[in-house]
Amino acid sequence: MSAQAPVIIIKRKRGHGGHGHHGGAWKVAYADFVTAMMSLFIVLWLLSSSEQVKKAVGGYFSDPSGKSHDVGNGLHGNGSESVTVKKDDMEKLKEKLEAAIKDSAPLSKIKEHVVFTITGEGLRVELLEDEHGIFFESGSPVPTIYGQELLAKLAEEIGKLPNKVTMEGHTDSKPYVGNPNYSNWELSTDRANAARRWMVQHGMREDQVTQVRGFADQSLRDPAHPTLASNRRITLIIQYQNLVDKTATADAAEPAAEKPGAAEPGAPKSAAAPAGGKTVAAKPSPAPPAKK
Repeated sequence: MSAQAPVIIIKRKRGHGGHGHHGGAWKVAYADFVTAMMSLFIVLWLLSSSEQVKKAVGGYFSDPSGKSHDVGNGLHGNGSESVTVKKDDMEKLKEKLEAAIKDSAPLSKIKEHVVFTITGEGLRVELLEDEHGIFFESGSPVPTIYGQELLAKLAEEIGKLPNKVTMEGHTDSKPYVGNPNYSNWELSTDRANAARRWMVQHGMREDQVTQVRGFADQSLRDPAHPTLASNRRITLIIQYQNLVDKTATADAAEPAAEKPGAAEPGAPKSAAAPAGGKTVAAKPSPAPPAKK
């Protein structure tokens, strides 16, 4: 007999269709449903939360890193600041300061060297130098004419606010030459302090400044180009108003519950305070003589 070719039998199962309960399509739909429910509960929680919690959550979206990476160094001083002023208020202040600079003919020429940014700390105002020195002479803590006029304009507006201010000085990475006992650390601090003195003389209250900090070249604005002129800058941080300050102001505004010298309820009349405010105990009347 001649050899026959093998017969190939192919079996196909029919009837159930799809993947049945082992499929993954329903998992995607279920995950979307759970995500939507979680979002709903988060929104409901925020709506029922206090105003302080809402502003703290809103501050996260304006500065997710919590370190003000794009502007500033993320330092918050003594850690007592609380976000209690609406973001809209800082936006209005930013627009007002920008308009004040544009309205001044001399300052409008250097407006691109003044950068306003709203951060998690507050409104940050940066005065950026160029190669020739706009706000301070090269290697000097003495403000130029432009620097004096701009600082005076900012001081006039900031002095009207209740907010506190932090001032910072920064340099580029070029070492200071000419004095072995003087470095970028001293220069950055002296410039920040010189800006503070000039602004206090022109409208900013002395008690508004909480810190004067010098960073030398340790907080570069452009780390990729450490010798760039814009790394040399003076920075003002108009902080959000402190919650503690607002509470103390509200307490001081409330009238006293009791007037000085008022007698306590139920106290005998003889123990009432005189007009001077001091309580004087009444002397006991002498006892009558005993009858013999």
